[in-house]
Amino acid sequence: MAESRLDKVAAQGQSIWIDLLSRELVASGELQRLIDEDAVTGLTSNPSIFQKAISSGGDYDAQIQELLEETDDPHAIFTALAVADVQAACDVFRPIWERTNGADGYVSLEVDPTLASDTKATFEQAVELHGKVDRPNVYIKIPATVEGLSAIEDCIAGGIPINITLIFSLERYRNVAAAYLRGLARLQTDGGDLSKVHSVASFFVSRLDTEADARLEALGNTELQGKLGIANAKLAYKEFEEIFSGPVWDRLAAAGATAQRPLWASTSTKNPAYRDVMYVEELIGPDTVNTMPLETVEAFQDHGEVRGDTVRDGFEEAEAFLRELAAAGVDYDDIVGVLETEGVKKFTDAFDELIAGIEARRGELAAR
Repeated sequence: MAESRLDKVAAQGQSIWIDLLSRELVASGELQRLIDEDAVTGLTSNPSIFQKAISSGGDYDAQIQELLEETDDPHAIFTALAVADVQAACDVFRPIWERTNGADGYVSLEVDPTLASDTKATFEQAVELHGKVDRPNVYIKIPATVEGLSAIEDCIAGGIPINITLIFSLERYRNVAAAYLRGLARLQTDGGDLSKVHSVASFFVSRLDTEADARLEALGNTELQGKLGIANAKLAYKEFEEIFSGPVWDRLAAAGATAQRPLWASTSTKNPAYRDVMYVEELIGPDTVNTMPLETVEAFQDHGEVRGDTVRDGFEEAEAFLRELAAAGVDYDDIVGVLETEGVKKFTDAFDELIAGIEARRGELAAR
């Protein structure tokens, strides 16, 4: 089979993941096809993804009916449904996880987003979900809120692989990376195996442009539109290279630790005026992950361009852009703060809708 465009991306050291999970995706063989033909080596899930999957058709009805014999708690029912889907996907990706010595082949399962401001409850649920899935290639997903940072550190110290989601700001990214390093140091002190614990830091890309573009539009400035998301990600990668180098990191790496890879999330283009694969083309580079919806996978395979290691191009230009943005009257700190609040709320709303849908389905099935 000829090398595809996404195979060429993977050859640059970037992992291709999909932002999708459903029972049908696994059972139909479509997930395996994506692995075989589109270089996919992992996937992420979130409450919105599960809400769409469980509300579509009757793929989950049989398991829900079985669960109703044990519980009518919609939260417990959802957890059981999600765990089953994640386990099945983990099993499909297991050969990749083994072949890459645990560097890739992961499936992410998010903690209840309504717990985003509760450190203790987030940590406890992360431990619970990790135990329930019981697969070495599961990432437990924790939002990068201030309250989430301690839970992230505690999970890493406990040997649990973590996908930190909803990162928007460079400052929060530095905090996330520091939590990872502290967790690894604690794990080392406790005699744990650092080589078994992996992590990704998920930066949301297109949402920054959506928010910044609206503010620039109101100011009558169109020249700076469509640039913040990529500039922010490039500067995050610059931070990544600086953080995971030097004597502190070298000591952890010598003990078997692996760098926490940056993951580019929200990489579909929201503005139809922009090139639909720009958040892939401009952020290719080693030790990174790009998680895409299927339409972006298909678009890139059709017409994406691989120009080498693009994520390192233009660090100075990215820094200059942030200065230009500030000079134009757009407050970066306010943008990332708004986006974090909105991101947690979107996941929380989706989770509430998901639980309401399970309650409704529970009632329908119980009445049969």
